[in-house]
Amino acid sequence: MTNADKLKKLLEVEIIPDLEVAIDELFAAIDKAKNASKEQKEDLEEMREMRTECFAIIEELGRNELEEDEIDELLAELIDMKTEES
Repeated sequence: MTNADKLKKLLEVEIIPDLEVAIDELFAAIDKAKNASKEQKEDLEEMREMRTECFAIIEELGRNELEEDEIDELLAELIDMKTEES
């Protein structure tokens, strides 16, 4: 499996679903409170941007628009991010 395949799988199987769960949980918290704090709004915007970036990376991978070193760097960053969360 190439690093491009690993990156795509990591995004599709772990990163994007995790972001979507976090977004849903934040929406639920906002709904329960009937009002969003400034911090919640900022967090929501940041997570939405991250999700959009993840989908863009998957599209770029599909069109072979990323260089091998970019793929390696993204993969390493995402693995580090996932490791810090655990």
